[in-house]
Amino acid sequence: MPPSLFIPVAEEIGLISVIGDWVLRTACLQGMEWRSRGVLPIRIAVNVSPRSFWDSEFPANVARVLAETGWPADLLCLEITESTIMNRDDPNKILRQLSAMGVKLAIDDFGVGYSSLSYLQHFSVDYLKIDRCFTSGIPDDASNLAITRAIIALAKNLGLQVIAEGVENQAQLQALEDEGCDEAQGYFFSRPVTTAAIEHLLRKGVLVERSNLRVE
Repeated sequence: MPPSLFIPVAEEIGLISVIGDWVLRTACLQGMEWRSRGVLPIRIAVNVSPRSFWDSEFPANVARVLAETGWPADLLCLEITESTIMNRDDPNKILRQLSAMGVKLAIDDFGVGYSSLSYLQHFSVDYLKIDRCFTSGIPDDASNLAITRAIIALAKNLGLQVIAEGVENQAQLQALEDEGCDEAQGYFFSRPVTTAAIEHLLRKGVLVERSNLRVE
């Protein structure tokens, strides 16, 4: 069942925070298991729902999970959608609390929300993730390529790393590399797989450095 079906239901009935806590803990425990089996440490990204993010106990919950599992804070990246942090006042209070722990923060689905660009310089975040609706048409779609180029340039000027979502072919990857994108993800590299399959890929060295572009 795709997330697009069960996440709205979980949000509606108030279970999304419980699911989010389980996902965060499970991800950190899995990272520790890989580490104990000799797999090199990798950064693990976990999506955060709006309800979880705006819970006053969220930073404390994250700190507790890190302490209980032993997973290093700097190897955890929390992905928060652009619309989540723009829908309420002062998201930076929570962002700063998370950042102070050493946790990495990413603005997910960037470019499809309603953010004022002036806010970006004040947010305590590390990454911008370019939404797949822009990367899917490059390099042939001139408009999407122009938007992608602008987001990359904006992030660089603000000292942020850029991750492109939805990469599905070599041409897209090459275009992103040419524009100076830092990292990329998508079905071109792998579809969703089991934890055992991920471990196998990690042991094979699936993380590849190409010039200034990290693909995963």
